Amino acid sequence: MPADSRIPRVLLFSVLFLFAVGCAAGQGQASQQTPVKSAPSASASATSAPSPEASQYVGAETCKTCHEDIYNAWQKTPHWKTTLNKEPSHQGCEGCHGPGAEHVAGGGDVTKIFNPAKHSAKEVDAKCLTCHADAHPNFDRSPHARANVGCISCHSVHQSKEEKLLKASQPALCFQCHADTKPAFNMPFHHKVNEGLITCSDCHDVHGTFLANNVKSTADQNAICTKCHTETRGPFVYEHVAVKAEGCLGCHTPHGSQNARLLNMPAIAPLCNQCHSGVANNTVHGMGAGSSETITCTNCHTYIHGSNMNAAFLR
Repeated sequence: MPADSRIPRVLLFSVLFLFAVGCAAGQGQASQQTPVKSAPSASASATSAPSPEASQYVGAETCKTCHEDIYNAWQKTPHWKTTLNKEPSHQGCEGCHGPGAEHVAGGGDVTKIFNPAKHSAKEVDAKCLTCHADAHPNFDRSPHARANVGCISCHSVHQSKEEKLLKASQPALCFQCHADTKPAFNMPFHHKVNEGLITCSDCHDVHGTFLANNVKSTADQNAICTKCHTETRGPFVYEHVAVKAEGCLGCHTPHGSQNARLLNMPAIAPLCNQCHSGVANNTVHGMGAGSSETITCTNCHTYIHGSNMNAAFLR
């Protein structure tokens, strides 16, 4: 091949080599440059920045700086667990007293914080029910709520030595209002409430029920009594209609009585004759209507709460 024909080819390869080297160098410089950060998304910025409402909450530790005695007592109660809540409005002291930023900024300005002592029972109850509504859904319609007997009338929020943060033990706490019921427990025959065997809340739901006197609601209303008096529970083959219709209170008084077995009347025969006077009058029983001339009804009709053997409840 002639020498003059090789010269263009050498020049061509040289140009291609230099071009390739230049491209490689450019890529190396680009890789060393700092990458440009993309602008944060709207959701990311919303997550990182505290909301205006959240910034109004200062936390229970801030409250402690001025209210250390109250905080130390409150810390030993179940309410302290609210400090573990993620939502500031349901957390610690501010879960009940509201956001404290303005209160702190005002040097303890009492007008900038919710103080239950200066609000109505309904307003305080509304605060409590923000957490306890599931446990006490009927409280707003209960006799206690209608009489303005609120949560803090019976419960001490910050400290208590009693169960469920009660201000005093039962029945003393209940007798503060229900003084008319207290004498019944001093009668010769009574439920052992003063002795501590049972409490008022064993039979009553003080936070409201669908029955009178806040008596606990059950599928079988007699179950309030038969949970202790199991021998009368049944079910029976032959049921005493009065037990099913009127229930235990048709014959018994619940708190206390001068009559044995807490009966509503001093003698069994006239008690039975309130319903069975037609049977007793001029029959084999030999009893006049409403009288107690002969032996007691239960001498023969022993199983008066119900029987599995005899429709007349005979022994």
